[in-house]
Amino acid sequence: MGCVRRRTERRSIFGLILMGVVGVGAFIEADAAVAFDFFGLFGSDEPPNPSPTTLPYKVDFVIQGDDSVRDALLDSSNVYKLRQDPPPDGEALAQRLKADFPLLVDALWGAGYYNARIFATVGATRLELGKSDGEAFARAANVYLNRAVVPVTITVETGPLFHLRDIAVVNSTTQAPFPPEVLPPYVLRLNQGDPAKASDLRDANARLIDYFRAQSHPLVKAPLPHPIVNHATLTMDVTYAVDPGPTAGFGEVSVNGPNGFDPSIVRSFIYLQPGQPYTPKALADTRKSITSLPAVGAVRIREGDSLDANGNLPIFIDVGDRARNLIGATAGYSTVDGPTGSVYYENRNLFGGAESLRLEGDIFYAPPIYGIFTPTFNTFGGPQNFSNAGIGGRVTASFVKPALYGSRVDFLLDGIGEENRSGGGSFGGYADQFAGGTAALRYRINETLSVQAGLKFEKGEATDALGRVDYTLLGVPLALRYDGTDKLLDPSRGFRVTALATPYPSVFGTAGFTKASVAASAYYAIDEDAHYILAGRAGFGSIFGETGGLAAIPANYRFYEGGLLTVRGYRYQTIGPANPFGYTIGGLSAFNATLEARIKVTETIGVAPFFDVGGAFRDSLPFSGPGDTRFSAGLGLLYYTPIGPIRVDVARPLDPRPGDYPVVFYVSIGQPF
Repeated sequence: MGCVRRRTERRSIFGLILMGVVGVGAFIEADAAVAFDFFGLFGSDEPPNPSPTTLPYKVDFVIQGDDSVRDALLDSSNVYKLRQDPPPDGEALAQRLKADFPLLVDALWGAGYYNARIFATVGATRLELGKSDGEAFARAANVYLNRAVVPVTITVETGPLFHLRDIAVVNSTTQAPFPPEVLPPYVLRLNQGDPAKASDLRDANARLIDYFRAQSHPLVKAPLPHPIVNHATLTMDVTYAVDPGPTAGFGEVSVNGPNGFDPSIVRSFIYLQPGQPYTPKALADTRKSITSLPAVGAVRIREGDSLDANGNLPIFIDVGDRARNLIGATAGYSTVDGPTGSVYYENRNLFGGAESLRLEGDIFYAPPIYGIFTPTFNTFGGPQNFSNAGIGGRVTASFVKPALYGSRVDFLLDGIGEENRSGGGSFGGYADQFAGGTAALRYRINETLSVQAGLKFEKGEATDALGRVDYTLLGVPLALRYDGTDKLLDPSRGFRVTALATPYPSVFGTAGFTKASVAASAYYAIDEDAHYILAGRAGFGSIFGETGGLAAIPANYRFYEGGLLTVRGYRYQTIGPANPFGYTIGGLSAFNATLEARIKVTETIGVAPFFDVGGAFRDSLPFSGPGDTRFSAGLGLLYYTPIGPIRVDVARPLDPRPGDYPVVFYVSIGQPF
């Protein structure tokens, strides 16, 4: 909602090119390089050709019993993984198979099969763990040397599935079970009659450790149990012996590094207090807080091996420096918004105090806008025809001085100049030209919460179907931000809230008003591995206290909906109140909401069905006065990379207007919220 969202959205839509959107992106980072290796995705599964120095083979798995273990066996088998790297002779092939057998046994135990039998054959010659030395197998394989590919068959007889019988968790010191108030039953997640999978036993052991650490027991010890397998009854008994150790708080926090700026700046981003109860989440929040500094590279947090004299745990933090300079450029094309391009430069440690400076220039297609009747002039003094397409541009500069005098206060300075059009075509829209800047102080209360106040000045003009407004604004932007999510670009747990309010008093002949908004998003991982995530967002905005009515508010400060960050499937910023001729003029209030499910199909591929709704209204409260509300639905396709997911959204308007596209594509790095 509003002009800030507009500037962010153009960058995210055109940041990457995929499928129906075409473009080029590149970056150059001093002293650092990132490469993505896509080789091997489409390689052949055929073995190499025979030769005098290698013995290529083809391996087939024959499963007698539960075929669902096949994937686990293939994942464990080095014979299978190395099939494109043939051994020199039959002896080496036999050794490779013999080394593979224990790995396959472990995979079968992981699935709950403890009476399994495994053997390999070449023709009629068999190799079986503990029953043959491999000489005959090697001779049989050597017959194929320099003649043909060796046909290797690995036969797995799974046998019957074992089940859990007696399950216990005891204190290793007293040998007494933990009472439910100390260890709730849900932690273990093992029940009598469950398949006796070794993988489940290991996972339960890890959950026990994680639970006690979360309860401020940092030195908990829980060795893997030694279960008792009864082959006669096909059951397993397992007892976990846990030493919780003492409860503890955080002790002294030692910081090693960085080299490029004062460690006291890093310390201002550490909120651990002596004696504060120990939790792994507090350490994760500390890492996230420190890495929010652009000048910081790798962060390693180590825990002490023992408690100090006060019963607290010492913490050691190693901080690395990030490459100082970053230069980048992007270009793209969209059938909805046309071409765009940008160049940027960032210095992450400008004066040696972790100051960051980012300069960016954007150029983009300015769509034709119908319904603007007020004569105006462009930057060069000539008449401007808004019914023709044009070129828009923007330059921005952002400077941050963190940790003033070692405090938790940061100084922020931003500048912007823009000539742009929003909306387009028969939907109407607005054109603006402005320049301005903001100076602000931000106080970080803790890792997740901050407040901010500043002073903003902007001078410009905005023209739409209601006319042209020449404005000079002096505002006091206020902000409160909370971010309790686990990750910046791809959150799976927690929620975020941002509240903004900027009073603009009536000065310099411009009407006064106050613009405020609240946006929140929440994320819930259904499973422990966060392969299934429910995500939702909601936003609300209002302009109130205006002294001249809607027409006196600059068009680029009114509320609109539509686009990647609000209601996908509709042209950007075209949902809202319209004049009698049907041209969008924006409103004094707006809302939007989204619900989507993010499903990870594989480790690199995901999908995200979504539903969007949003609207803008003439009065200061949503749903009061004339307005427009629209709905859309669609599907996101995700490719997960180390820097975050690459996402392509395909959205369809559910109540399209004349001129809306039946399907719209969006591309972004990271999630839309």
